[in-house]
Amino acid sequence: MDEGALGHEKGPLQRAKLHIRGGRRRLRQGKISAGIVTLYDAFCAALEWYCASNERKKGLIIRADDNLKDDKTLYEILTRSGVLDGTFNYQEFDELVESVLYRDNIEIDYENVLKGIESVMTQLGIMPFDEMELPPEDPSTF
Repeated sequence: MDEGALGHEKGPLQRAKLHIRGGRRRLRQGKISAGIVTLYDAFCAALEWYCASNERKKGLIIRADDNLKDDKTLYEILTRSGVLDGTFNYQEFDELVESVLYRDNIEIDYENVLKGIESVMTQLGIMPFDEMELPPEDPSTF
């Protein structure tokens, strides 16, 4: 996928959807670390997508010192602005991602992580989506 060719809104949206699908698949396959990291990328792409729209951005409470390139800050902005309800534990998820980056595979109950990510995606308006509208998965990918 050439994300840049899709543009600053459609690119991150497509990446978020593709990585939601890919993250779920990896989790089902038992590739827990890869699945978590893939979902993290979907999460970051979703935050980027939401803030890329000038129309959506108008409704956000953005402070002068907010770094719009930082996913933690974007999550805080979206929560402070009432777009997200704040029930997703970003800090816990960030720590989980950090821990899986250095381990091939881990044993965790990933269902709650997946439910949290799906909740964020639903609140942002990304989910639900029709997976049939996405390009087919390449079976040779990890």
